[in-house]
Amino acid sequence: MAVIDILNSRGEKVSQRDLADALFDVPVKSIILHEVVTMQLACRRSGTASVKHRSDIKGSGRKLFRQKGTGRARRGDIKAPLLRGGGVVFGPDNRSYFYKVPKKKRKLALKMALSSKLKDNKLIVLDQLELEKIKTKDFIGVINALNIKNALIVTEKKNENLELSSRNVPDIKVMRSEGLNVYDILKYKNLVLLESSVKEIEGRLLK
Repeated sequence: MAVIDILNSRGEKVSQRDLADALFDVPVKSIILHEVVTMQLACRRSGTASVKHRSDIKGSGRKLFRQKGTGRARRGDIKAPLLRGGGVVFGPDNRSYFYKVPKKKRKLALKMALSSKLKDNKLIVLDQLELEKIKTKDFIGVINALNIKNALIVTEKKNENLELSSRNVPDIKVMRSEGLNVYDILKYKNLVLLESSVKEIEGRLLK
């Protein structure tokens, strides 16, 4: 079982904690991580690109001129695709890119992502991270004390002072443990977990 140091907001070691091997010592397979991240990015796509087809255009259905004898093209109505303002023939329609990877595979990928941060020494556990008020300067002071620049910070529950103080700091994201996902873990160089959030994550993923 892996042991990790628990730091305070000043970057000082205050204690140690055991980490479950079933969660933080899982062999990492890039193909599974890639599959889950691809699913997450696909589900985020809006799929709202669309055009008006011939039947969607407002206009008369009357034939513009007679079929023969004018020496011009054999036009139908004013909504024809070849005319200005007419419908589009093969344009895109609204669609959903949503699909799901099996739940067991999603959970395994999350364990692999957490394990990869521990193996790369990019995992930091804090005893707590409380700010007295909403102040970006105070938050930056904590980040500098921990000597991290690009990090995902995971809390157990809503922490308004922390979330609002960090929102203007580049390359830093604060997230609650219930929303923890593979894409965000891998996107940021460092992973910062509050000790209370570690308990919540272990309770959720080790069922």
